[in-house]
Amino acid sequence: MTALLVAVGAALGALCRHLVVERLRGAGATTAGAVLVVNATGSLVLGLAAGHASGAAPGWLLPLVGIGFCGAYTTFATHAVEVASALRTRRTRQALADLALNLALGLALVSLGWAVTA
Repeated sequence: MTALLVAVGAALGALCRHLVVERLRGAGATTAGAVLVVNATGSLVLGLAAGHASGAAPGWLLPLVGIGFCGAYTTFATHAVEVASALRTRRTRQALADLALNLALGLALVSLGWAVTA
């Protein structure tokens, strides 16, 4: 049953990531900007799920939302490609800013989500 929950969450997460990135790119965002939004919102959702899971949340919450949805929704591999591309084309400042923003926002929003549920 857990594997099914993870699979359903992953399918929904991948679809949502695609829709969010396409919508943001259509509005003029760069791929790096769209990935930042996805990773930041995914971090908040994961923090909320983890915070609930540490309390009296139902047993299906973390496999469905935390592992499945957030695992497929967030885009570490795409983020790595964007940073590597910036470095290869000598856009070092952009690469470092991208790394710092993704890390800082991710940690802050996971912490916020967890704190809200405590």
